[in-house]
Amino acid sequence: MKHVAFDGRLVILGFGSIGQGVLPLILRHIDLPAERITIVTAEERGREVAAEYGIRFILQAATRENFSDLLSPLLSSGDFLLNLSVDVSSVELMKLCNRLDVLYLDTVVEPWAGGYTDTSLTPSQRSNYAMREEAVALRPAFAGGPTSITAHGANPGLVSHFVKQALLDIARDTGAPVATPPPASDRAAWAGIAAKLGVKVIHIAERDTQVADRPKKPGEFVNTWSVDGFVGEGCQPAELGWGSHEKELPPDGHRHGFGCDAAIYLMRPGASTRVRTWTPLEGPMHGFLITHNESISLADYYTLRDADGTVVYRPTAHYAYHPCDDAVLSVHELAGKNWEMQPEKRLMTDEITHGMDELGVLLMGHAKGAYWYGSRLTIGEARRAAPHNNATSLQVTAAVLAGVIWAMENPRRGVVESDEIDHARVLEICAPYLGDVVGEYADWTPLEGRGVLFPEAVDTTDPWQFRNFRVV
Repeated sequence: MKHVAFDGRLVILGFGSIGQGVLPLILRHIDLPAERITIVTAEERGREVAAEYGIRFILQAATRENFSDLLSPLLSSGDFLLNLSVDVSSVELMKLCNRLDVLYLDTVVEPWAGGYTDTSLTPSQRSNYAMREEAVALRPAFAGGPTSITAHGANPGLVSHFVKQALLDIARDTGAPVATPPPASDRAAWAGIAAKLGVKVIHIAERDTQVADRPKKPGEFVNTWSVDGFVGEGCQPAELGWGSHEKELPPDGHRHGFGCDAAIYLMRPGASTRVRTWTPLEGPMHGFLITHNESISLADYYTLRDADGTVVYRPTAHYAYHPCDDAVLSVHELAGKNWEMQPEKRLMTDEITHGMDELGVLLMGHAKGAYWYGSRLTIGEARRAAPHNNATSLQVTAAVLAGVIWAMENPRRGVVESDEIDHARVLEICAPYLGDVVGEYADWTPLEGRGVLFPEAVDTTDPWQFRNFRVV
């Protein structure tokens, strides 16, 4: 199915696993000739894939000094910049696209090279919270201009649409159905639904079980998606949206002191912070509390305030990620080297033999306890559905495709976050590429089995306090 026809040109900046995986989906579902697509990338990797589809391939890194001169000749009014790069400032690219009247989408708000670990900045200043604040601050100047979608991959991105569908499911199953779902632009209405249902906590609960035919070697970082991306965000401070039901900040928790105040950060890297979570197939597990844009945007979007601006409702929201087993070993080794990257890195692709990515949202605190809604995609299903993808990448590339299509269908929306996009439209486009999309209730809480072998300082009066989730 061709979802949309696009008359402009498309420039794909960065051509790693996500760029290579989304290209065949774009050609499959968007009426756009290959000769109007250009790839600009800093790495030789991917040239053969570009040649396979007859796509122009420019091997040149975009830097602080040259990005405007490099990209401006390739773009004019009505074109599209799909930013899938690392180490290139998303905010500066958004400004360039607004000046050129060009549509834009990225999967993460990215800083210039070194921004994630710049020790001249405070942990707050190098947080995803700060980067998001810089991006959404562009809203007034961009109003009515070309659509710039920020942070729309699998997570952030797809998971925001999972949350809306999960809320509608819970409302239906608890006898409070929503007759007509409000538009995504009506933040207060959606926050009202979550508050009425009593949702206290939202986890992005993910378990990746993909296995390769060769194990990780010492000195090698192995992952099923961008190694540089994972290490970069894993070395940032752990961040989470901070709910109105929480009784006290963690001992190492801090507020930022600026912006929307919907989130906090911990004085430790996300890749060394673990939390208890649950998925239907894995059951209870420990996940890394890796900082992600959706942790902040979800908490902000689902905030209710009274007339004087006081917060009356907000859920706690954060990522709870159990990567593939080789990636867990890689993180363990990385931490042991004081967060210095291993000399070798490997992206698992053709060598994967089996496994799946179970990616969803876990909504907790409502009348039915906990509800997980999301995608269970095996490596076999991913390979049958689209070339140049594994199970993890396809969940991202399908959401990138959906975001690109939505922007083309809604070209004058200015700055847009994932939570502000029509969830039904995105899920419709993504559906063929997500494997089994399921919802499952559970009576699990983070207090399950606690205090048996050793005494623990838990809050038994409210299982949904962050102190009960955190692994110490």
